[in-house]
Amino acid sequence: MVIKIGVLELQGNFALHHKVLSKLEIESLSVKYKKDLNRVDGLIIPGGESTTISLLIDSFKLRSHLIEFSKSNPIMGTCAGLILMAKNVPDKRVNPLGLLNINIERNAYGRQIMSRTECLNFKFNKKINFNLETTFIRAPKITKIKKGIKILAKYKNSPIAILSDHFLGLTFHPELNDISIFHQILFDPKSEVYYQKLNQKYAA
Repeated sequence: MVIKIGVLELQGNFALHHKVLSKLEIESLSVKYKKDLNRVDGLIIPGGESTTISLLIDSFKLRSHLIEFSKSNPIMGTCAGLILMAKNVPDKRVNPLGLLNINIERNAYGRQIMSRTECLNFKFNKKINFNLETTFIRAPKITKIKKGIKILAKYKNSPIAILSDHFLGLTFHPELNDISIFHQILFDPKSEVYYQKLNQKYAA
């Protein structure tokens, strides 16, 4: 099965997501307009400035089309992308898409100078868990999470990676560490095979 994954290129750190998808031999395309969504099977909303991305989504008249696209296609949001996917954001400058039933706080860990990389444990099921370098840059914090959302990892007792049906939300930037596991889990048609080899490949 050949698929194409779009990367929303309105603002932010989108180039490295293309690089990760290329590493997985998954074709990726730029998404800026409604017509671009018709050419892809999934979407990445990258990190950046959530207030700016929110404004540009409306400027490019993408909001209703993104919500419609989300009904049947997988979407991953990293950092600011996760903020846009949330249902509740206590910042009137951000108009979220409401894809994930969570509350989220912008820049919860401080300014960019306080950015950090931590080695954290990720647990996908009872048998598969491993440690990964995790980079936070002005990271948001998930402050409330509703039932039905699977927590893959926590930092300081707060969820940092969540999975809900065909939506994956990350408060950090896996692309900065050239980590492909999250892109692969959500978008690679061979992900079931990947799961079988996951623990061995990423064993700490």
